[in-house]
Amino acid sequence: MEYKEVTLKTTKEFDEKSKRVVKSFLDEFNRHIYFEPMGSYEVKLFVNNLDFERFKSRALEVKANNGEEEVLSAIDDLVEAVNSIGSYGLKSGKRVYVDFNKERKVKNRKQKSEKRTSSIRNTEKSIEENILPFEYENAIVCADSLDVLRKLPNNCIDVMITSPPYNFGLEYENGADDKKWDDYFNQLFAILEETKRVLKYGGRMIINVQPLFSDYIPTHHIISKHLLDIGMLWKGEILWEKNNYNCKYTAWGSWKSPSSPYLKYTWEFIEVFCKGDLKHSGKTEDIDITAEEFKKWVVAKWSIAPERNMKEYGHPAMFPENLVSRCLKLFSFKNDIILDVFNGVGTTTSVARMLDRRYLGVDISTEYCNVAEKRLASSLF
Repeated sequence: MEYKEVTLKTTKEFDEKSKRVVKSFLDEFNRHIYFEPMGSYEVKLFVNNLDFERFKSRALEVKANNGEEEVLSAIDDLVEAVNSIGSYGLKSGKRVYVDFNKERKVKNRKQKSEKRTSSIRNTEKSIEENILPFEYENAIVCADSLDVLRKLPNNCIDVMITSPPYNFGLEYENGADDKKWDDYFNQLFAILEETKRVLKYGGRMIINVQPLFSDYIPTHHIISKHLLDIGMLWKGEILWEKNNYNCKYTAWGSWKSPSSPYLKYTWEFIEVFCKGDLKHSGKTEDIDITAEEFKKWVVAKWSIAPERNMKEYGHPAMFPENLVSRCLKLFSFKNDIILDVFNGVGTTTSVARMLDRRYLGVDISTEYCNVAEKRLASSLF
């Protein structure tokens, strides 16, 4: 039997009679708790699981039958020590102490999860994969994303990763970035719905979102809610910690007043959704993430510096290559087809090529598409 071990400092000397009384008392609990004397004022306590209410009640009875000060003090110290031990939880009315710091084991976890989520899981009408048309494979397409997506067959893309326009007034080339929020979301949702259609069964949708805190618009929640509404399955959320403590908006707001303090954020969100199934199938030989990378990156807070070359590429809001690389290695296989519906200057397509993924990047800006093509050409050497 395993035990949780704690050291108990007693307030009175733990004499021989106190030891005998305490041992007899603990023996009543079938070795779920016992002690080893270490010195006159110190003992080691070992606990597995315990009905603590019964333990306290029995302790009062023992004290009533033993009036000596040392014995009374020893029992009080014992009860206080047991009560202070962090337990793992309750099982059959007993506090459980073993494996307190380990993940709780749930019996039939998978079956229970499926039962809970059966009403929200998406049952796709078809899971048959289609081939991406040749002209769109490993291509940069300068066009409206919605128009391009409508030309693609169902179930032909493995992973879509993108960062939608922020809509807070940045000067994107050939694109308004200060639309009314209803117009912004209607346009974005139409693209995401078409993206869902072209994703394969088990395909992933990875969206980097920065909420517009100055407008108090929680875009990451609004986008996530819509994806859930259209039947996408939520896989997880990653915090991209940029450590950008010198961002434009200050944390002052109503200075030194609860009137309207402005919260300062140094991170963005990466929302991960799946189509039809949380599992994305692939070949073992096409896995390129290392054990160390996997252990580090499944901790869903990534500290990555913002892109430093935005002026060089002429784009106001790029995500860094390191961010895309982590997402692709963690959520896709080599040879997967990677789509970016707001490809901009081509970070996604460039990283996809470097990581031996196939790609399709779409953007409405001719200037951005030209830069994306140049980045692809430079990655060949």
